Amino acid sequence: MTSTPSLSERLAGIVGAPHVLTAPADLAPYLTDWRGRYRGQALCVVRPGNSAEVAAVVTACSDAGAPIVPQGGNTSLCGAATPDGEGGAVVLSLGRLNRIVAVDPQNNTISVEAGCTLAAVQAAARAADRLFPLALASEGSCQIGGNLSTNAGGVQVLRYGNTRELTLGLEVVLPNGEIWDGRRGLRKDNTGYDLKQLFIGAEGTLGIITGAVLKLFPLPKTQTTCWLNVASPAAAVDLLNSAKSVFDAQLTAFELVSEASLALVLKNIPDTLPPTARSPWYILAEFSDAAPAAVEHWLARRLEAGAVGDAVIAHSETQAKKLWALRENISEAQKIEGISIKHDVAVPVSAIPAFLERADAALERAFPGIRIVAFGHVGDGNLHYNLSRPDAQENAAFIASQPEVNCVVHDAVHALNGSISAEHGIGQLKREELLRYKSPVEIALMRSLKQALDPRGLMNPGKIV
Repeated sequence: MTSTPSLSERLAGIVGAPHVLTAPADLAPYLTDWRGRYRGQALCVVRPGNSAEVAAVVTACSDAGAPIVPQGGNTSLCGAATPDGEGGAVVLSLGRLNRIVAVDPQNNTISVEAGCTLAAVQAAARAADRLFPLALASEGSCQIGGNLSTNAGGVQVLRYGNTRELTLGLEVVLPNGEIWDGRRGLRKDNTGYDLKQLFIGAEGTLGIITGAVLKLFPLPKTQTTCWLNVASPAAAVDLLNSAKSVFDAQLTAFELVSEASLALVLKNIPDTLPPTARSPWYILAEFSDAAPAAVEHWLARRLEAGAVGDAVIAHSETQAKKLWALRENISEAQKIEGISIKHDVAVPVSAIPAFLERADAALERAFPGIRIVAFGHVGDGNLHYNLSRPDAQENAAFIASQPEVNCVVHDAVHALNGSISAEHGIGQLKREELLRYKSPVEIALMRSLKQALDPRGLMNPGKIV
């Protein structure tokens, strides 16, 4: 009499035994999120090599009633790719689906598998003299499937939009193991519901994205990068609108950095220097295909008017990279410094000064001496607003205050018609917060979609809804 194979054995028959990980040391990297905030357990990690294998894995897990946690580069900041602690889930790692399927310069599209790193997609586009504009600090390790599943934003949303706007088509493995192939490189397709939008930003709770057709753009011939001192967030918003009025779409990035944020980078990241005199706030601005002389002329007038206190323009790619490193290393510098209570919020651009004023004041009253690290994409109203104690030894007690801190920050956001998640998603971190700020109608609609597509609740359970 033959025994029924275990789920791990069945998965090994689908993807090959070397691609089913069960040893604790092999599992460990997949069970902790990037921030070290969440740790889970899993039955195994399975690493399929193509969408057909993903479909077969999903079918096997469905037959066994095993939850599935899709995972890309494991760079989630909200615990979206970390399993729970029960140990019954299968972590489905997409890293082997890493092929660039096709580049169509004439159609300005690129077709990729979900496990491609963002940097690999950028490089493939660049090799065809095209730009894929999604740009994140984690681009060397984050994967396109994860970018799609969280609707990632990054530093160029101001000009090109977030991942949702950069996507034309998807391939998705559904919870029942069927494959929906919607990889069409069309900018106009009015044939019913736009199904791809269900899966973008869904964090793997409705299906597993295995491939995508993404938009490309002409590669900029010139880029001018500036680091600017400003007195306040209100001055930053005024400067943004001045730059947009003069340069329109040639303004491709406009990042706000607080002095506290820069100070952490200078303290914790080697070989970093302040590019200008110290200031309460800074702007990192990028202009693409704008005449450098025009940027210099605009900046000179802003300096004369007192809108900018000090400024430096990068005169080489190396100098530009050094300026960008100051912005991109803020999260890494915070991680080195210790744990913090992080927020990824969005408000109307015009409301940024009001949000910072209200939230800063309320938190200082509640937690005297609190360290506020604020930075982000002022061009699209997305701020990263992170809080800790200056003394790392005090943080353990402070972290226990997260519910109270969240209430202060998110209430301020909500009062300004903002969002408690701009580009990092919901994951485990904000699941309960979502219930506080979404209307009952919105929550009911999301639950209806979840029930319709994943009635057994096996797809990334415990995330979003």
